[in-house]
This record gives sequence, C-alpha cells and structure tokens, in this order.
Amino acid sequence: MSVREGEVLVLAGLNGAGKSTTVRVLLGLLKPEGGTVRVLGVEPGGRGWDVAKRFIGYLPEDAQPYARLTGYENLLFFARLYASSEDEAREMVERAADMSGLPREALSRRAGGYSKGMKRRLLLAATLMHRPRLAVLDEPTSGVDVVSSFRIRRLIASLRGAGTTFIITSHELRGVEEVADRVAFIHEGRVVFEGSVGEALDRFSASSLEEAFVRAVGGLA
Repeated sequence: MSVREGEVLVLAGLNGAGKSTTVRVLLGLLKPEGGTVRVLGVEPGGRGWDVAKRFIGYLPEDAQPYARLTGYENLLFFARLYASSEDEAREMVERAADMSGLPREALSRRAGGYSKGMKRRLLLAATLMHRPRLAVLDEPTSGVDVVSSFRIRRLIASLRGAGTTFIITSHELRGVEEVADRVAFIHEGRVVFEGSVGEALDRFSASSLEEAFVRAVGGLA
C-alpha cells in the first residue's frame, strides 16, 4: 500500500480486518513482523523518526478532550506541545478555534459538556493546528451528527488543498467518498483493493463506494 503526498487515502475494513493495526504500525506504536514501512521518508521508530513525527497529526477513534478544561484550554494545552514559544502557541489556538467552527462562547465552556460532534471537532482542530504534513484520522466522523460530519469533511478537503496528506479509517464510506482520492479495502489482514474511487466503482460494478466495499469483501453476490 502506498500513499501519495497531498492526497486523501481512506482505509476501509470490517472490525478486526487490520485497520487499527496498520495505523499503529505507521505511527511507530507497533513493530511489523515483516515487510518494510516508511513514513515521510523514514522508518517509524528508526533513525530520523523523532524529527519526522513532529510533522504528523494523529486522532484516535476513542480520543476525548479534558472534560474539566474549556475548549480554549484544551487547545492551548496541545498547542504548547507543538509551539516553540507562548506567542506561537496562542497563534495555533486561534487557528484551531477557526478550524473547529465552534462558537467562541462554546470554546469558553468546559469540554465535558460538549456533544460528541463538538468534542470531535475540537480534537480534530487540535490534531491539525500545527499544519502537519501527514494527518492520520481514525474514524473521524463516527457517531457524530450530520452538521459536524459535514464540517469535518469540509475541513479535510480544505487542508488537502493546502498540501496535507490524510490517511483516514472509516466505516462511513458514503460520507468520505466525496473527499477520498484513493481507497484501500482491507480484509482479513490483507489489502484486497487499492485505487481511486472511480476505479473501485468500475472494478466491482458498484453505484457507491459502500457497495464496492461490500462486493470486495464478499458480502454481496
């Protein structure tokens, strides 16, 4: 599997197919038992990785903001991990606040009272505030409302246009179909298809990416 700079690759697979394992290997959280992995030109966990990983943003599926901090305080906490000065951290917070699309009043409230969609938008903004070269998003729209899902997809599309590369795992293929440049279907630990959305539709004689995936993994005769 390969991911080109500046594109959105969507990883789709059933539960247990290997999506999360793939992501963890790419991020250096797991060591592969075989094969070769290179991210931003270096081997995860190897020489040069400490520098390379500064250019990566990662949003896990089960991530939660700090409930007793306000939205702004959450953003400032993460900004200070990336920034080299307090002024730079404050600039990142303002950028992230705009990315989130959350009202200023909401950002002044404790994040524990946010809806799931608001929490997800806050965390996505924190993930992208340092303008990473590569963003790895695990189920970014899972369980969120229609408005939040739309805003998240729109943010991904805008940052892709600015050159950020995205690897996205998702069960909601209808939603990500509009932002995906290419897709990779994973089934029982193997990539069974990799190509553009159009190629997936043609290959599996499907009218939607969701139908193409179901046909690819043998769920539809």
